[in-house]
Amino acid sequence: MLKFISKLVGSKSDRDLKKLQPFVTEINTYSQQIAAMSNDELRAKTISFKATISQATAELEEEKSTLYAQIAETENYDAREPFYEQIEALDVQVLEQIEIVLLRLHPEAFGIMRETSKRFAAGDVRAKATDLDRELAKRNAHVSINGDEVIYANIWKAAGVDITWNMVHYDVQLIGGTVLHEGKIAEMQTGEGKTLVATLPVYLNALAGRGVHVVTVNDYLAKRDSEWMAPVFNFHGLTIDCIDKHQSNSEERRLAYHSDITYGTNNEFGFDYLRDNMARRDEDRVQTRGHHFAIVDEVDSVLIDDARTPLIISGPTPKGDQHQFNELKSFVEDLMTAQKNLVQKELSEAKKLIAEGKVDEGGEKLLRAYRGLPKSKPLIKFLSLDGMKSILHKSEGVFLQEQGKKMKLIDEELFFTIEEKNNQIDLTGNGTELISKSTAKDFFVMPDITLELSLLEDAEISSDEKVQQKDKILLDYGIKSERIHTVNQLLKAYALFEKDTEYVIMDNKVKIVDEQTGR
Repeated sequence: MLKFISKLVGSKSDRDLKKLQPFVTEINTYSQQIAAMSNDELRAKTISFKATISQATAELEEEKSTLYAQIAETENYDAREPFYEQIEALDVQVLEQIEIVLLRLHPEAFGIMRETSKRFAAGDVRAKATDLDRELAKRNAHVSINGDEVIYANIWKAAGVDITWNMVHYDVQLIGGTVLHEGKIAEMQTGEGKTLVATLPVYLNALAGRGVHVVTVNDYLAKRDSEWMAPVFNFHGLTIDCIDKHQSNSEERRLAYHSDITYGTNNEFGFDYLRDNMARRDEDRVQTRGHHFAIVDEVDSVLIDDARTPLIISGPTPKGDQHQFNELKSFVEDLMTAQKNLVQKELSEAKKLIAEGKVDEGGEKLLRAYRGLPKSKPLIKFLSLDGMKSILHKSEGVFLQEQGKKMKLIDEELFFTIEEKNNQIDLTGNGTELISKSTAKDFFVMPDITLELSLLEDAEISSDEKVQQKDKILLDYGIKSERIHTVNQLLKAYALFEKDTEYVIMDNKVKIVDEQTGR
């Protein structure tokens, strides 16, 4: 019955794709229309787009200017407050108006970027030189000026390596770009062109002239991508920079933030924000422009993994999760007891099966014990015997086939799995079920936030109710995320770190032992 309904109405993914397909059709239609344009006409579209946005917000911006003039004439600080409140309300209206215009420009802007990519892939691109072109030609070998004409070569350096532009957006990448523009998460595999996909929403949102931030996980990617994508943006009169290329608190970094498109690492964006909040003078700040639109590459690393490491400039750190550690400690102790019993049983059976010559079955049991508690002393002792590590590695190789899909057969019986190489611990269904027995059923279950927000978006309720429901969903997600992280940290402490070996407790403080020196 469920399969029949699924076929009838389609899956969530099918329904989402159906909603996005009209955009792809529009973009492809527009791409055909602009194919006959000259390079100068193609560039002129960006100026036209910007003018459209300016016209749509002109009245609101004029109202803001009037209010700022009234503030300047008002000496009493308390009397200025109502003006600032009105300006904040107008800012919201300006952003709403910009979004309306961007939605209208969306197919055309994506079509422009696609056509630009085609022309760069076909060879050098020539057009009438602008002031920006002349500036770029002074410091970039791939941009040259010949009289009144600029020539953009389709070979340039990115991260010190010559690259030839040979990329054009596929339809699926147009869908990915649309999803990113809508503020949603787009999951793409390595090699599917994430960097190219990002050019679409980056270009569209840069048209507003309020800055676009592209956040990456390391400085190499930030520098490389900013240089790799720069020419296709520069061709349309947009400026690009990377904050990781400049010293903190420098004039160069301040100017980087005033570029149309700013690349950088999550840490540098974060530290700049903290430094700005500590600055005593406005001129000491670098993020003076405010925040408008950002795309986060490898969002799971940036907003989940790296987000667990606090960015601290100075000052005392709060106690943080101490109360949660105490609250959840008993759950983790139950998990450890259950896992130890299971690992002991699997190890005993592995020994018996291997002794009987049933090496494959024994290897499976041995692998399960290893993925359950790799630092178990009885397991380590058994693996030190001749040939036992070979049996373990052979079994591991078998179950890692098909991109590790078979490993689920090993892991599903455990309460949690340990990837010793990565110091990573993951709760299994059995583990979640065990610790949920004495709590609410979904106490440790992460909600499908994308689905819930999508359903909320389609719900026929008032805007105020939607805001309240959204806050509730995000709060629930945050609490459960923190809870599961705390459980993982406790499991690591119990299962991976041995007291007086990896750490010692001195003066009521935990101190890490250096593996190299033993101190």
